[in-house]
Amino acid sequence: VRGRCPLKQVLHQKEDTTLIFEARFESGNLQKVVKINEFEYQLTLHTDLYTSRHTEWYYFQVSNTQAGMPYHFTIVNFTMYNSLYRCGLRPLLYSEADAKKHQVGWRRTGNEIKYYKNNAGQGGRQYFSLTWTFQFPHDCDTCYFAHCYPYTYSNLQEYLVDISKDPVKSKFCKIHILCHSLAGNTVYVLTVTNPLQSGKGTERKAVILTARVHPGETNSSWIMKGILDCILGDSDKAQLLRDKFIFKMVLMLNPDGVIVGNHRCSLTGQDLNRKYRSNMKKVFPSIWHTRNMIKRVMKERDVFLYCDIHGHNRKQNVFMYGCERKQQAKSPCMHPRVFPLLLSKSCPDKFSFPDCRFKVQKSKEGTGRVVMWKMGINNSYTLEAS
Repeated sequence: VRGRCPLKQVLHQKEDTTLIFEARFESGNLQKVVKINEFEYQLTLHTDLYTSRHTEWYYFQVSNTQAGMPYHFTIVNFTMYNSLYRCGLRPLLYSEADAKKHQVGWRRTGNEIKYYKNNAGQGGRQYFSLTWTFQFPHDCDTCYFAHCYPYTYSNLQEYLVDISKDPVKSKFCKIHILCHSLAGNTVYVLTVTNPLQSGKGTERKAVILTARVHPGETNSSWIMKGILDCILGDSDKAQLLRDKFIFKMVLMLNPDGVIVGNHRCSLTGQDLNRKYRSNMKKVFPSIWHTRNMIKRVMKERDVFLYCDIHGHNRKQNVFMYGCERKQQAKSPCMHPRVFPLLLSKSCPDKFSFPDCRFKVQKSKEGTGRVVMWKMGINNSYTLEAS
């Protein structure tokens, strides 16, 4: 059963050098492993629950390791035709021994990395393989592999507890319950602004940020944490931002998918970032409540910016998708390209304006970006990071 605590596996013989694999922990994803020979293993990932697709996110544990041996792993059932693994991306490795002895955490690993079409397709579906070679750093170590730096629902809760216990941050960061997911997990919304004087504050515009609608895009959680660390700081810029704006932040839209190790979907096998037009409150509670929260905010004040944060598995750089009308308003400050352009000027080493796109495709009409734009938020964006 996915998400359950791992059972301790016992080797049949002391001299057995077979690796022990485990993924029955929070956000873990691994379905099956076949030992090809002493140092070669073939791995199969779980699809997202109640789907036959979306094998991209992996996160699993390996123990009974031998140091310095040439191991060869192949994951055989990816469904994306293209991948950043073709452009230099490497799997992530975490060694418990290195973390304990040397304070070394997650790092990229692997050589001879290949991503290619294989012959394992069934029922007309084409699968792709990712293969890499590597060496474990220690004997009898417990290690973890992951597609991107993990950020679990528990990580989020620990972070929020730290904020609530901080006597300074808790004054201008209020943590509320937006709703509960289908599985009963709490979806949080944060309000960040400097304390308002009585009768004042309606002139403060709102900035609305959301993240982690797609569970496997963990980089979106790390970006959201970076934004929070910044605006909860004591710098002059942070003070100015809190004086000028009210931030509304939904940090994890899809906690159920995160917990069970899905890549893209919710507990019902649905892509929540196509459901912002839906009125099915009970089926898509976090999406319904987020949209309604934004409607309430828009009645109280102007919304300067809406941004939904994602990770991208095929394109490099950090960039934005915006919404542009065919007949754009003449006022330059109302143009949706202005904010991404300013970002690219501010941090050209991190943000790529040439990768930004502003067309509203029909297939994206149910996304947060397009729905909020049609509700009247001019600066409505998806932020993508490789």
